[in-house]
Amino acid sequence: MLSASVLAVSRDAKHRFSKANQHSIRLLAGLGVEGDAHLGVTVQHRSRVARDPSQPNLRQVHLIHAELFDELRAAGYDVAPGDLGENITTSGLALLDLPTGTRLRLGPAAVVEVTGLRNPCLQIDAFRSGLLKEVVGRDETGAVVRKGGVMSVVVVGGVVRPGDAIAVELPDPPHRPLERV
Repeated sequence: MLSASVLAVSRDAKHRFSKANQHSIRLLAGLGVEGDAHLGVTVQHRSRVARDPSQPNLRQVHLIHAELFDELRAAGYDVAPGDLGENITTSGLALLDLPTGTRLRLGPAAVVEVTGLRNPCLQIDAFRSGLLKEVVGRDETGAVVRKGGVMSVVVVGGVVRPGDAIAVELPDPPHRPLERV
């Protein structure tokens, strides 16, 4: 079994779809990624701000598993870390299988708590036509399956770098499956 690690870290100070890869990012407790457009105690995603700017920001840090990129490449889409707007690209960790409330220790100090699934929007098709159907689909029962990563909040701040180990701390049972946030 592969050990979980950080493959890449990304941020962007502006609200653009993709984020530039960095040598490191600093997570700030209760806020998100320093220098990122989604930093804040309250929601920063433009569509959500338009609905209710006072909502808590449950989407401070976006994580995507690099294994999704392999799946997308097999479907004809060349996607790299940061392209889908994530802050942290992971390797060796089944992010989508984690229960709500899972804590991830990223490197020596930082800790994030998983709040739910990213719900990709139509912007993803502007990035690569037809990509939305690859990251949001349906299972054999007809239930919606979202593959676009998970969202989290920063519990303990710290610097995160590519190559950092990821330790998983599951919440006490009963475990709640991830829902879109």
